Amino acid sequence: MAAAGVLSPITTIGTVGLRLQRTFFTRRTSFLLPNYSGAKLTKAKPAARKFVIRAARTESQGVSLGFRAPDFQLPEPLTGKMCGLDDFESYPALLVMFICNHCPFVKHLKKDIVKLANFYVKKGLAVVAISSNSVVTHPQDGPEFMAEEAKLFEYPFPYLYDESQEVAREFGAVCTPEFFLFKKDGRRPFELVYHGQFDNSRPSNNVPITGRDLSLAIDCALSFQPLTFVQKPSVGCSIKWHPHKNL
Repeated sequence: MAAAGVLSPITTIGTVGLRLQRTFFTRRTSFLLPNYSGAKLTKAKPAARKFVIRAARTESQGVSLGFRAPDFQLPEPLTGKMCGLDDFESYPALLVMFICNHCPFVKHLKKDIVKLANFYVKKGLAVVAISSNSVVTHPQDGPEFMAEEAKLFEYPFPYLYDESQEVAREFGAVCTPEFFLFKKDGRRPFELVYHGQFDNSRPSNNVPITGRDLSLAIDCALSFQPLTFVQKPSVGCSIKWHPHKNL
């Protein structure tokens, strides 16, 4: 037995081993948690979930050719003036477009719609656009923003606000964009001759925008020729009906 105050070899070796173990543990901990410095560990936050919003595709529905243009009287937010069917009485053909601000299908065609309108207005076509979307569900389609949109893109046609949505219902409109082309002979009322697409281009389908279908229809209407080609329905976002007036 070792004398009092004197460490035995076993005790000495055990003490050194303990010191080495503590040193190794301290260094290993420092490697795993660099710059720890007593900071509190926090639970890792879960990765944020990504949501992809896709526009619901809606096709324009069958409205019989020969259908007479419904009478309407709506405000134009940009000018504050009222505009109605009677304002186009002297024109041989009238293009009524249901559009809005937010719809990606409308955004996809917007600049080309303006180009087409500028071209055919000079040839005698009357053009008017109507937004019937509910501002309850889509405030970005409200009259204040409509006025900004019309000014920004220099719309060569009135852009009217159908707050009650009654005009959209009278026309049978269900989507944006949706195109109604009417023509008239003399004093006869405007009658529907084309209710179809702008062309085959859609957002992300990589088909060039040409306006071929609508342009051909307008050419026929202005030259008083019958439309003999197949009319394909327009495709776009559904009109956003007021919550208590869903179809």
